[in-house]
Amino acid sequence: MAEEVKEPWLNRMALATVVLAVCATLSTFKGGGYSTQSVINQALASDQWAFYQAKSTKQHLYELQAEQLKLQALALPAANPATAAYAAKEAEYRVAIGRYTAEKQAIQAKALALEQQRDVAKQRGKPFGIAVIFLQVAILLNSIAGLMKARRIWWASIPVGLSGLACFIDGLLMLV
Repeated sequence: MAEEVKEPWLNRMALATVVLAVCATLSTFKGGGYSTQSVINQALASDQWAFYQAKSTKQHLYELQAEQLKLQALALPAANPATAAYAAKEAEYRVAIGRYTAEKQAIQAKALALEQQRDVAKQRGKPFGIAVIFLQVAILLNSIAGLMKARRIWWASIPVGLSGLACFIDGLLMLV
């Protein structure tokens, strides 16, 4: 049985396929990490907004109660000893209203920061996702070229692979 002569370009194609596969694996890993980070930050931001809403509801209840106390105090006769108690309770509620306002501002700042982190993770993950697409297509074309021993198909895979590598490098450079 005669041994088949291996064409030299097949070795280069095999090496290129390995490089593309490694980059595709790293792109998948990095893109998946950013995707997970984005989902987690969105969930945490949603939790903060729910907490904000709960504080708003409590603040509104205190505002309603303070207004009701104020109106009830106005309905009392001028010399009524309960007037001072109404005023003291209303002042207590106004302090709680101020506390809720401050707490809401802190919660809002935290929620907005989490949303910003989510957006950054989405932005950083995008080039890796695009890189995976191009790299996988290039690997597929290389496989077909190797099976069919069709150099033209390998040449067609090169720009696709380079596009994938460019997106991968873009994603890496965003980290710097």
